[in-house]
Amino acid sequence: MSLESGAGFIIGNWPVIWVIVAIVFGVIEAVTMGLTTIWFCGGAVVAALVAMVGAPLGVQFALFLIVSIVLLYFTRPIAQRKLNVAVEKTNSDALIGEIGFVTKTIEPFSTGQVKIEGKEWTAIAENRELLMDKDLKVIVRSIEGVKLVVIPATEQNAEK
Repeated sequence: MSLESGAGFIIGNWPVIWVIVAIVFGVIEAVTMGLTTIWFCGGAVVAALVAMVGAPLGVQFALFLIVSIVLLYFTRPIAQRKLNVAVEKTNSDALIGEIGFVTKTIEPFSTGQVKIEGKEWTAIAENRELLMDKDLKVIVRSIEGVKLVVIPATEQNAEK
């Protein structure tokens, strides 16, 4: 078999072309791992299957595009949620809602110290104008950078 006859086999054999396209998209996905080209791999597989049953070229391309877009639209968000390793929760996220005690007075528009679970943290008041004296019971509302944002722990706040 000469090179020309081999090229002729591939050019006129759409099932083989679609399988090659699927492999190329699969390799690109394996290299980038961006969850973008894997859906086109699925579309190419469907196009290869309809090419094997003798569907016209226009139908093959239409199904390739439709299946790829449908897979991309409906399954990509699900896959990203399940496979998302980029977002890592830190230990400090677990502190939100915890109760602690002021160990160094939190001055208005300044920082102080709060002790939670035996560890000292830099803290600021959620209401920046508020003075929080030493030994005041506080609740962590959020985290800004490396500082805890706290509010006084009253009966009403503790229930939230």
